[in-house]
Amino acid sequence: MSIIISLLNHKGGVGKTTSAINISAALVKLGKKVMLVDLDPQANLTVSLGIPRQKVTIYENMRGEAEIQPYVVKDGMHVVSSSLDLSGAEMELINEAGREYILRELFEPLKEEYDYIIIDCPPSLGLLTLNALTTSNYVVVPMQTEFLALQGLAKIKQITDKVRFRLNKNLQIGGVIATMYDNRKVLNRDILSTIIKYFGDKVFKSMIRENVSLAEAPAQHKDIFDYAPHSNGAEDYLKLAKEMVERLEKGIKENNSDEA
Repeated sequence: MSIIISLLNHKGGVGKTTSAINISAALVKLGKKVMLVDLDPQANLTVSLGIPRQKVTIYENMRGEAEIQPYVVKDGMHVVSSSLDLSGAEMELINEAGREYILRELFEPLKEEYDYIIIDCPPSLGLLTLNALTTSNYVVVPMQTEFLALQGLAKIKQITDKVRFRLNKNLQIGGVIATMYDNRKVLNRDILSTIIKYFGDKVFKSMIRENVSLAEAPAQHKDIFDYAPHSNGAEDYLKLAKEMVERLEKGIKENNSDEA
């Protein structure tokens, strides 16, 4: 049964898409089978991996025109691509019955096929993000260690709590990822302390350091492990993936035993 994770932050430029790609690639290195879903109309994830325009994208899936047909990036890593057409989905689906559960229904036949389903959410809190949260086990928040990144922390927690109460009782905040971190900068250290003060042990110990290779990899349509396997970026995302597997799989087992 898949563990479904939504990567969410409604502030852009915090490393959300970079994290979605490289966490997925790291999980594959750990022997997991992953489906990565580009739920952002900007399609940055799709472009970053060099995926050509597909006849069937997540837009056609959500409109009920076709079943999910993932694109195979490499063994163990499949991607449901996006396109600019997805920007119209929220308006087109507004009168659809059960519109908050469309993604959950789409994923249902695939849950036994993948160990993890990772959703790269749009930087907004509309219907697309609501669909992601309604189907997910966990929300993971990538957060740049800069002052403006702190804005909206309370909103993310509030939205997660509302979805858990009304639509998806299994939803939890799985963790917060500190991205673009430089230990030499006082501001970065101070912001990290503030994030830890707010989220406590939800903050992953594995932080993503500033690393030029992470910025260069998308231009080559590669994840960090294919582009620069010995870089700090590759080291950090592999450590993060190991920590996520340990924490999130333990959480799922505890939830299942509580329900039993």
